[in-house]
Amino acid sequence: MNVAPPGSDAGSEAGGRKLLRLEVRNSATPIERKPPWIRIRATMGPSFRELKGLVRREGLHTVCEAAGCPNIYECWEDREATFLIGGEQCTRRCDFCQIDTGRPAPLDTGE
Repeated sequence: MNVAPPGSDAGSEAGGRKLLRLEVRNSATPIERKPPWIRIRATMGPSFRELKGLVRREGLHTVCEAAGCPNIYECWEDREATFLIGGEQCTRRCDFCQIDTGRPAPLDTGE
């Protein structure tokens, strides 16, 4: 194990690379557990299951599902959903979103 000279910005090696002073200090500090009240259980009640069934049955594409929204259970339990009306692709390219980007197909007037 190589140790950096005193006063340098690096610490001992980990996985073949030198650790920065900040990494060395952080690795010595244990991660504190979050209090139990900070976590909320996802409730999949009857309203959520009913709305999910409707979306599947009708072949609808929701932003909630396509974007991988972590709050989908909360909104769908309140019977709220956001829909992509032009299909399952979006013309925008947001970094945080998991929706496919591209030119949507022509609108289905019978939908």
